[in-house]
Amino acid sequence: MSDTSRYISPFGERYASPEMQYIFSQDKKFSTWRKLWIALAETEMELGLSQDGKPVITQEMIDEMKAHVTDINYEAAKEREKLVRHDVMSHVYAYGLQCPKAAGIIHLGATSCYVGDNTDIIIMRDALRLIRKKLINVIAKLAAFAREYKDMPTLAFTHFQPAQPTTVGKRATLWLQEFCMDLEDLDYVLGSLKLLGCKGTTGTQASFKELFSNDKAKLDSLDPMIAKKMGFEACYPVSGQTYSRKVDTRVLNVLAGIAASAHKMSNDIRLLQHLKEVEEPFEKNQIGSSAMAYKRNPMRSERIASLSRYIICDALNPAITSATQWFERTLDDSANKRISIAEGFLACDGVMDLCLNVADGLVVNEKIVEKHLLAELPFMATENIMMDAVKNGANRQEMHEEIRKLSMEAGVNIKQKGLDNNLLELIAESDAFNLTLDELKGYMIPANYTGRAPEQVEAFLEEIIRPILEANGDALGMQAVINV
Repeated sequence: MSDTSRYISPFGERYASPEMQYIFSQDKKFSTWRKLWIALAETEMELGLSQDGKPVITQEMIDEMKAHVTDINYEAAKEREKLVRHDVMSHVYAYGLQCPKAAGIIHLGATSCYVGDNTDIIIMRDALRLIRKKLINVIAKLAAFAREYKDMPTLAFTHFQPAQPTTVGKRATLWLQEFCMDLEDLDYVLGSLKLLGCKGTTGTQASFKELFSNDKAKLDSLDPMIAKKMGFEACYPVSGQTYSRKVDTRVLNVLAGIAASAHKMSNDIRLLQHLKEVEEPFEKNQIGSSAMAYKRNPMRSERIASLSRYIICDALNPAITSATQWFERTLDDSANKRISIAEGFLACDGVMDLCLNVADGLVVNEKIVEKHLLAELPFMATENIMMDAVKNGANRQEMHEEIRKLSMEAGVNIKQKGLDNNLLELIAESDAFNLTLDELKGYMIPANYTGRAPEQVEAFLEEIIRPILEANGDALGMQAVINV
């Protein structure tokens, strides 16, 4: 069957990077199974597993297994699975064909979840590390953008209605802060991941108690030794046959958090692009619309939003799976788990690449930003005008009422008559204020209305962002590749 005549996941063709696709590949999965079988056999050998005074496992067997970690004989495994309908035992059989001396001791004492669940933990760990690296780079790009535009006044919005000005850089720190929260959550979950270890069919290690003749010291050493060989500090202290599916819930919740932050940023950018103030990257030969040649659609930000919604919804899958597991294990997790975990990571990887690409190429149309701000600034200047009038002896309530009336009149001129904002002219004509138009124009300095925004940006970048980037310098320098 050709590739064009069967379904191909868009995560592979359009969204996820080659690095993330490898982490969830068959090669990664089954080579990790083999590494786990080696770790188990080595540990059993090192703990002196013997029968009638003779070692059950020899270094020759271990060496034979190590020689065939990556050259997986997939066809042999597939043929065997058609017969026995069991993926783990099919791969035990296939591995044994390549390792005839070790065939009898592969998977000794273990249950299927020894390779399946431990591999899932290893894959999630590696995938989280890749997401983390990309998240660090998104933070670095947004930090550079925030620093560049920390002083540039822009119209702020509450309820998407014009509000007191902020700066372009300050708005970017709002996105940054959420990504920093995500990094904290990711680091916590990544640091808490443990292996399942080798617990047996119901988590009691009964088979290993038999193998090691109830030698407590050896039984206590089994999990820690395997964990160390696989790059973990510890195994979960108790389990059923599987590790708790709440682990998957915690991991996917981290991805959903990243997705929510990315979605919020992408929505802001889409709205700003509608206003023509800020635009995402647009390539020289890019087509924005098949019909309207002039269009510059924010397709990258739209894709961020689209994939992010998928991730947020996908996070429900492991939560429901965790809630519905029966006693020591049920298999209704398997089909859902192998889809929802992989696709959650593949989608999040695509979101991170898009965020990195967008953050690295944001375009600020400074004249448009200034134009929009100046059109609304007379309304925002009225509070300062009123305060100065009161300091000069005017009645605050009377000034407030006069400004309210004049603001309403200016609003009618703008909205119903299509005129420019003439509030300053109306105030100059009013006898209540005794201010000339030239004096009123002195209030029209945008930087006077941004409060402490530039200082807040500087403090945030110095106190929060700089330590993150300094601690993760080896992760910096990534460039995103967008497939379509």
